[in-house]
Amino acid sequence: MRIVFCGVGAIGSATAVLCRNLEGSLVFVDFDRVESKNLLAQAYVKPSVGKNKAEALKLQFLNLHGVKTEAFGVRLTRDNVATLCGGADLLVDAFDNQDGRRLLSDFARQTTTPLIHGAVAADGTFGLVRWDEHFVPDAEDNPGQPTCEGGAHLPLLGLLSATLARAIQDFLKHGVKRDSFVTLGAVTPTPYAASST
Repeated sequence: MRIVFCGVGAIGSATAVLCRNLEGSLVFVDFDRVESKNLLAQAYVKPSVGKNKAEALKLQFLNLHGVKTEAFGVRLTRDNVATLCGGADLLVDAFDNQDGRRLLSDFARQTTTPLIHGAVAADGTFGLVRWDEHFVPDAEDNPGQPTCEGGAHLPLLGLLSATLARAIQDFLKHGVKRDSFVTLGAVTPTPYAASST
């Protein structure tokens, strides 16, 4: 079983940590570097500052949990998506931008690879866990707009990451797909019906 996490910032890194018990290979893809401002909302430790996020998370998994993973510290593009995501049994989208989400969705649909998305509203009022069949990425108000900086939305990010991790586990263990709408007040499962898209 090969699970590829695309984007290991706030949502991706926390979700990956909650999936460390899964049997199979965990793979991290992210071009970005850990900055000190990331330490409040992302699953990184202070010695990771300045390192590539995918490589830093790989090192932390090995040192803290004894779990071996793979890391690719590059930006996902049309030129490398097949190399990085080919052979995946499950793709996990934790990107923070519309272009990355669309690229991943196009690849998943072309290859019939299951893809689950985790996303948080820019204002931090809600989050979504959606299987690709039901997900439409929103454009950012401003390209590159941060939504998870400084820990302002940390409780929601934690709840969203736990919900995403549970959805991943349910799919891998039982073949069940569940979508959810997440707020600080509740995690509301939304009806899942397979669609033709």
